[in-house]
Amino acid sequence: MGVPKGWWPNLRTLALFVAVVEEGSVGAGARRVGMAQSNASRAVAELEESIGLALLERRPAGAVPTPPGRALVGHAREVLESVDGLRDWAIQTGDAPPTRLQVGASMTIAETLLPAWLAAVRARVPGARIDVSVLNSAQVIDEVQQGRLQLGFVETPHVPVRLHVRVVQEDELLVAIGPHHEWASRTGQISLRELAATPLVVREPGSGTREALQELLADHVPVEPAQVLSSNAAVRVAVAAGVGPAVLSELALRDHLARGHLLRVPFEGRGITRPLTAVWSGPRRLTGLAGELVAVAAAT
Repeated sequence: MGVPKGWWPNLRTLALFVAVVEEGSVGAGARRVGMAQSNASRAVAELEESIGLALLERRPAGAVPTPPGRALVGHAREVLESVDGLRDWAIQTGDAPPTRLQVGASMTIAETLLPAWLAAVRARVPGARIDVSVLNSAQVIDEVQQGRLQLGFVETPHVPVRLHVRVVQEDELLVAIGPHHEWASRTGQISLRELAATPLVVREPGSGTREALQELLADHVPVEPAQVLSSNAAVRVAVAAGVGPAVLSELALRDHLARGHLLRVPFEGRGITRPLTAVWSGPRRLTGLAGELVAVAAAT
């Protein structure tokens, strides 16, 4: 049949098709772009009819692109990135100030990495104003979803599919104790079973550190925490005072381990790492201050 003369693709349908391919099903793709599944199915069918090609292979577990579908995804991404660039140009040449950014960061990132990132961006963009909210990972994600933050940095891998993500760094979790803790004289590794059976000093629910600890001990039934605190600094003080061990980011512990204020205890199995991730909504392609900040974070 061929494509009709003068045919132009619908940009929202292209964004939907890319989302369907990336998410693996029409339903998940529709949720990502905020479209009802019935409307999404109709839009994909109309796109296939207008091009005259089958673009998706429907399966019980979802949908995968056909060879023409894979080719279309590549072209669609280029078109959508160009549109994002046009939108950003229009915004930056209009009334919106291009040198202002609202950023949220989870505790570990805000304490250890973000200050250097901000200094590097301000050196690149004189006059840049970046306002920072320090929250836990769950709160950062919620603020980005609600549009109150333009960019967020989180420590949890559990990010809603409706947000765009880019992993900028990785972090390792360590078991830390005070210098006078009974484990200080032990040799060898602490088992995960013993760690689960020990009252720990932990971060509050919603923090990326707490989620990582729960994943580490997923095969065991942890006892009640010795104490629940809402900042890394408070956890370190409690551990140094002998309240109990803690599992914290290597970034949050580095200086205190080096000075001997806290001690590291190896635990069985492979070390656990977690991604440090930038999250944002809206256009996939980041530009302006947000793009600068993410680029700096990934390169540091």
